[in-house]
This record gives sequence, C-alpha cells and structure tokens, in this order.
Amino acid sequence: MQNLIDFIQLFAVQTTLLNDPGNDLSPEMKTYYDMRLLDYAQANLVHDQFGQKRPIPQGSGKTIEFRMFSPLGKALVPLTEGVTPDGNILDVKAKTATVSQYGDYIVQSDILELTALDNTILEATKLLGRQAGKTLDTITRNVLQAGTNVMYAPRWSGTTEYEVTTRGALDTTAVLTVDLVEQVVANLRAMDTPTIDGYYIAIIHPYAAYDLMRDPDWRKPHEYVDSDNLYRGEIGQIGGVRFVQSTEAKVVRGADLASNSRTLTVNHGGGYSGAITGLTFDGGTVAEDALIGRYININGVTAKITDNTASTLTFASTNFGTINDDAYIYPGEGGKEGTSVFCSLFFGEGAYGVTEVEGGGLQTIVKQKGSAGTADPLDQRSSVGWKAIKTAEILLPEYLIRVEHESKRYSTTAKEN
Repeated sequence: MQNLIDFIQLFAVQTTLLNDPGNDLSPEMKTYYDMRLLDYAQANLVHDQFGQKRPIPQGSGKTIEFRMFSPLGKALVPLTEGVTPDGNILDVKAKTATVSQYGDYIVQSDILELTALDNTILEATKLLGRQAGKTLDTITRNVLQAGTNVMYAPRWSGTTEYEVTTRGALDTTAVLTVDLVEQVVANLRAMDTPTIDGYYIAIIHPYAAYDLMRDPDWRKPHEYVDSDNLYRGEIGQIGGVRFVQSTEAKVVRGADLASNSRTLTVNHGGGYSGAITGLTFDGGTVAEDALIGRYININGVTAKITDNTASTLTFASTNFGTINDDAYIYPGEGGKEGTSVFCSLFFGEGAYGVTEVEGGGLQTIVKQKGSAGTADPLDQRSSVGWKAIKTAEILLPEYLIRVEHESKRYSTTAKEN
C-alpha cells in the first residue's frame, strides 16, 4: 500500500512539473530519484562490496589515496623487569589512484510523457540504475582481473592429474573443485592474509557455481548458523570461503577467427614441426590484416599474430610441437580448444580499494522540458541520466588470487563479458 501511495504522490508532483516547465525539480523529488538510482545500482555492485572504501575527493584534484598498514614483527625479546621498552610505530604505506568520470542518459519526448501510462522518468531511472551498477562493478572487476597472482586448474584424464601453467593449456576437464579451493585457501593463509568476518571471499560466475554446487560438501546459505548477514549475491561456502555469484565475474573467450568459421585448419601439404614463424590455413573467410594482434592456439600453445593474409598467418617464432595438416587452429585468447575460461577471484581483507558510490560518487540528473533553453525551443524533450566518479586499485597483490578454470558443461558456449 505504501508503494502505491508513493507512486501516486510521485505522479502528482511529476504532473505539476510537466505543466510548468519553469519549475525546478524539488529537493524531495531529487532525493527520491537519487535513492531509486542508488538502489538499482547497488544491487549490481558485487565486486565493490569487499573493497577498502575511500570517499570521492572534493577540491583535491583527481587523485585518491588508499592507505595500507604493514604488519608488526614478532616481539621475541623478553621484557626486563621495571624497564619500559621502546615500543613500536605504525608503518603506513600509501597508494594513489586517479579517478575518472562515467555516465549516460535517456532523452524522452513530451508526447511520450503525455501519453504513457507508466511513470517514464521512474522507469528510465530503473534502467539507468542497473546500467550504472554494472558499469561501475565492471570497472572494479577489470582492475582486479589484472592482478598477477594466478593459479590454473589442473587438467584430468580419468584419475590422472596434469599441471596447467598457462591459460591456453586449459580444457573442459580443468574445472573448479573443492580440492582446488582448499589449495587457494592454503596459499592465502601462507601469506597471513586476513579474513573478512572469519572467511575468505570468492566471486565466481554462475556457470562456475554450477560445478561447485554439485559437490556433496557444498553448504548453502540457509545452512549457515547466521543466515541474516549474507553478502550481496552470496550462495554458500566451502573450506573457509564464502562464495558470491555474479554474471559479471570475468569470462574470457576469443572471437571467431573467420567471418564464417570459429576455427581455421592447417593447410601445408605435410604439416609443421618445431619452431615456426608462420603457416598457411583454410576453412574460413578471413580479411587481410583482420587478425593482427589476435592470438591463435594450436596443441595448447598460443602465439600472437603479427600479420595475416586471406590464407596465411605470421607470428613470433613459436614451437607448437608437431602439427599435422587439417589440425585445428583455435582462437588463442581462451582455452586449449578456443573454449571459454572463467576467472574466479579469491581474496581477503585489504586486498583492494574502491571509491564509494554513496556520498557524491553516483548522481542522478533529471532535466525537465524547457531546461535546455534555446536548444529545445518548443519544450519537446526531457532527460534523466547518471554520472559517477570511479576508480579501483589492488593494494596488496598477495591477498588476491585469480583462479582460471573451465566448465565441462558451459565452456564451449559461454560468452565473453
């Protein structure tokens, strides 16, 4: 009932504004739209919720400072009776980052406002709020994904495990398992990584969650002793890690190599062996120079393309082993057979920092008809939009581990995000 009353009041105020273009948006209405935008944006800020928060700087340029406190060494020297020791001092290290501004808006016509049955400003605010949340969350995610502390899931053939040391060597048997999670936890603990409320955190894609949730040791949130304090997107825990699910967890997958084929095939009349700097191919329509800067994968080995014609590829000297004619050439940005790779993030407290969205980081901008002056001489357009100042920074790289793996069921079809 309260939502209905709020909506009626909102519509009444909006109607008054539309009939009198000279009016400014009231402070109450501004607050209302700001809260709606923030509500919808925060629902998508999965990566932000665990970062060290810093307010947006005002009057101090575009640089924001995150502070890290070095741990204290062991106090192994016995105290002397009646003698006060020298004590210790805080060792504070600062890391700076530069903020950038992002935003978007929707323009709507006076005809839409007059004829629509829905409150179009509110509907636009919902859409923009979701867009803002995903945009700001992706900015944080991309910073975290650039970390250099990486582990790769092993491949399996039956009960035999094979170590993987590069992304290009992953295949659909290299999945996220409870054993791999426990290895990650061991590495974090070995670095004395502090926990968050007693647990490490992992952000994983729903397709990766599918693999984990089939494990009999999986614990769902409703099985927790404290089920009232779940994180946004939380789905359960394993081995001291609380898992948060997000469609924005990074998926890496190379685009198709040809306009009419995902893969190419080797065409040499005898194949190749040893280190080579180029090869001929067929199997698809490829424009000259279209693949420069892309990667290819053959036999689990990747190479960066430096030049291409419609039937040849050139790259730095690379040993793919023995390549037979008609062997597949896969897109090299993903896994061994051009498959999608999932990048799951595991971390503890203080691993990274983010700018706060509340308190000036995210704003709603509503422009009524007539506010554009001579740019809208017939008062035909209004708009609603958002803008935000944002940055993120890895503060303690050893506290953040990216685990790269595949999914037996979904790696052949999952799209890059």
